[in-house]
Amino acid sequence: MSSGTFLLDGKTVSFRPGESILDAARKNATDIPTLCFLRGTTPTGACRICLVEVKGMRTLSAACSTPVSPGMEVLTDTPRVHAARKLNVELLLSSGRHDCLLCESSGNCKLQELAYRYQIDGSLFKKPDQFYPTEDANPLIVRDYSRCILCGRCVQACNELVVNRAISHGYRGAKSKIVTGGDAPYHQSECVFCGQCVEVCPTGALTEKKAKGTARAWETKKIRTTCPYCGVGCQMWLHVKDDRIVKVTAAEGAAPNRGRLCVKGRFGYDFIYSEERLKTPMIRENGQLREASWDEALDLVAAKLKETIERHGPDAIAGVSSARSINEDSYQMQKLFRSVIGTNNIDHCART
Repeated sequence: MSSGTFLLDGKTVSFRPGESILDAARKNATDIPTLCFLRGTTPTGACRICLVEVKGMRTLSAACSTPVSPGMEVLTDTPRVHAARKLNVELLLSSGRHDCLLCESSGNCKLQELAYRYQIDGSLFKKPDQFYPTEDANPLIVRDYSRCILCGRCVQACNELVVNRAISHGYRGAKSKIVTGGDAPYHQSECVFCGQCVEVCPTGALTEKKAKGTARAWETKKIRTTCPYCGVGCQMWLHVKDDRIVKVTAAEGAAPNRGRLCVKGRFGYDFIYSEERLKTPMIRENGQLREASWDEALDLVAAKLKETIERHGPDAIAGVSSARSINEDSYQMQKLFRSVIGTNNIDHCART
């Protein structure tokens, strides 16, 4: 598609038809902060942090939802723009209980970043006296409504990214909140606990229950890896403190999952530290299991396979490849059975 040009802070820059001011600005290395914008979903302009001046328009415009047009003049760094952003951050801070000292998201909170950037503490307006009670009845996700800024990112992630449609906006005015069907707790709703809502929450309103109190954001190091639960190959980050995984998040923009994870990939890392986990091969002798080396175990398996082939033929042996294996491993396994053992009795557990 052909591109056009417009003025961004006095500079002539290009854009493609359909791009928003925010998209064009980011493409041209111009910073416009936002809280509600979520890539891959429909822009809502809910947070009003990305406000900019557009010449010829009386009011400020939300950069995330305003399309660029040829010749448009946009200003992103003016006293009027910063005053409006500062006021909106003040309102958001005053609307809830944003105590960074005790918040799990401290150090990884977009609202905290904006408050620091504009040097405001949320004391300009009176805070509410009461909040909806915190929901922590389920074992995976904590919902702290006192920290929710109603940006709607969790709703967009649930409805447009993973398309589970388990949550939405509920009630009106000062009583507004994010709700499930019938305003039921998460574990009694249609939520599948993929945790995408936790992934995109810009504050501490949604946090992982198991990770509570385990580490601050700056205490962890991130290690990129592949999810071990199936053969899809989802990319994720391990957040590690003292050589122990404290939580898992998706690698945004990485194929094939593009920032998404299922409930197993996101929350199912406990097995690593299970006392019942097998760490060495086991060989049964006289009805009892004993630890063995890999060489001893593999030699025993090879000997048993040869013995079975000699006595009953190769078709007496069958194999099932694991869905947790990568394609290359599954290929090698079927090659082993067909070319070495001499049987076509090979299947894959995910085929059915």
